[in-house]
Amino acid sequence: MSPEYAMEGRYSTKSDVFSFGVLLLEIIAGKRNTDYCKERASTNLIGYVWILWTEGRVLDIVDSTLCQSYPPALVLRCIQIGLLRVQENAINRPSMLEVVFMLGNETPLSPPKKPAFLFNENQDLPESSTSGGGSSINEVTATSISAR
Repeated sequence: MSPEYAMEGRYSTKSDVFSFGVLLLEIIAGKRNTDYCKERASTNLIGYVWILWTEGRVLDIVDSTLCQSYPPALVLRCIQIGLLRVQENAINRPSMLEVVFMLGNETPLSPPKKPAFLFNENQDLPESSTSGGGSSINEVTATSISAR
């Protein structure tokens, strides 16, 4: 689900591009986006692929059955196209027409920007979340209704 739809309820063709990018990365990795990746505290597949991309080790994510069937350059291109589709800002995502062109040709691709939904367990929390001074006590009343 694209961030603009999840956060604001806005749906567009770029939402489909985002979803297709997630699907492409899932196929390449042989894992679902929701599978937790413990390495480097990434909480989803997109974040894990992004970490490997920035470290220059993105082929480490590839499912072993794909490695045997396809040349690494083609798999790397598909990963890059997948990352272009899951960029945080919808304006930066290619259209489906551009995606089809990218998949069918060997033209150079632009480098992907930071993907959406990039989470890290070690991120600094806002001050109000970590300090005890801003907390309050809330009371809850529960009422049970029973029939006569």
